[in-house]
Amino acid sequence: MSRHPTTKWAQRSDKAYITIELPDAKDVKLNLQPDGHFYFYATSGADNIPYEIDFELFDKVNVEESRAAIGLRNICYLVKKAEKKWWSRLLKKEGRPPVFLKVDWDKWIDEDDENENRFGDTDFGDMDFSKLDMGGADDELEDDAADAFDRDGDDEMEETKAGSSNVEESKEEVAQAAATHESEAKA
Repeated sequence: MSRHPTTKWAQRSDKAYITIELPDAKDVKLNLQPDGHFYFYATSGADNIPYEIDFELFDKVNVEESRAAIGLRNICYLVKKAEKKWWSRLLKKEGRPPVFLKVDWDKWIDEDDENENRFGDTDFGDMDFSKLDMGGADDELEDDAADAFDRDGDDEMEETKAGSSNVEESKEEVAQAAATHESEAKA
């Protein structure tokens, strides 16, 4: 029997965001029909546990303009609505929604606030974030080495000014101290 992954949703008048939280999803199958039938299947974990979602969305959708992004921790689906209007709920079925379906408060805005230009709106269109150099884990090591160089360099430079006239030896000592600090940070 399949399990249901935690699923979050939010909407705008012209689209709905569906985020399926499933780390390390494998064999992902997504199917969206124009009548609003949404199907998701994937396996996850070392035991390849099956996960499945099968429900009818509130109204018809535009399948051609909808798109999905499969990440390491979740699957994001931007569902383009066939008509530009707010849905009273995500599912066609009335009543209490399934326990795995939750509102995505990070993406949610009220109907009245939709026309405001909000910096926090997460619809970035076709922007390719891979082209941006946003830094990463390796940058921290470089920053740590630079900090050690600055910290040790200032001390060494003051000692050089006060007692020794051989600046080149001081620079070598500072570089060795920075390299030692970097290797300690990696360990």
